[in-house]
Amino acid sequence: MTRALLLRMSNSPTIERFVKKNGMSAGFARRFIAGERMEETVDSVRQLNAREMTVTLDYLGENVSRPEEAHDSVEYYRRLFKFIFDNRLDANVSLKLTQLGLDISDSLAAQNMRLILEEAAKYDQFVRIDMEGSDYTERTLSIFYELWGDHKNFGTVIQTYLYRSETDIHRLIDAGARVRLVKGAYNEPKEVAFPDKKDVDESYVKLTQELLLKGNYPAIATHDPVIIAATNSFVADNQISVDRFEYQMLFGVRRDLQNKLVSDGFRMRVYVPFGTQWYGYMMRRLAERPTNLWFVLKNLLRK
Repeated sequence: MTRALLLRMSNSPTIERFVKKNGMSAGFARRFIAGERMEETVDSVRQLNAREMTVTLDYLGENVSRPEEAHDSVEYYRRLFKFIFDNRLDANVSLKLTQLGLDISDSLAAQNMRLILEEAAKYDQFVRIDMEGSDYTERTLSIFYELWGDHKNFGTVIQTYLYRSETDIHRLIDAGARVRLVKGAYNEPKEVAFPDKKDVDESYVKLTQELLLKGNYPAIATHDPVIIAATNSFVADNQISVDRFEYQMLFGVRRDLQNKLVSDGFRMRVYVPFGTQWYGYMMRRLAERPTNLWFVLKNLLRK
């Protein structure tokens, strides 16, 4: 119930205004967000690189409603690639297609994504297309395959709570695409997604093993110690080299576990979000771990 409520709150403009007005950007949000401008991410990224971890920078934003906003996003990513190069950061980029105009038209989002991939190639950059709610899954994958024939410097994300994900994984493996595997953080109906955590976890383990055996450098994005232990055992039992995949975790979450995996010889990439549109992202992180809600309430009550 708490998770569903928090996910509904993530789409509430009224609550968003209240939270931002009460200074959350200086409190709890800073635990998960590296800053509001790309320049503010430098120290965080360099600290992670110094800990032998690579980074994915995520410029937060989604669901733009005007072509000019989508164009502005493309221009921002052009600057972001140059920023990463100029600062010699060991980082790549992740984005959402609704930030590029998917709510306006598929063709606009595809056109803007193509421009971003062409610019990324100039800097030898890899780009990850994040997956959004299930209403966007088919359209996102359709655009991915449309561009895949001409561009190989990008990958996508599959959410294991969706029933369709096993079929999607097999198709992406056959294409040779790079996949980031996540459980999923949106409030989905039981008609399209497993309602029980047990089933989601079982799906995650099964699809992880498929990707480790047959995939192209998969990203295993999880903080779940049980799933990580199962993955490590599977890797050892099947003599899978640690350079054939990487773990991914979120900025501000389980730093102890990140360090442990690196010390054990595994590759670790940390997903570092930034930007002014942090509210929805923060609420989805709370929904994943509602115990953090008390921390938020204490910060608000101090104002």
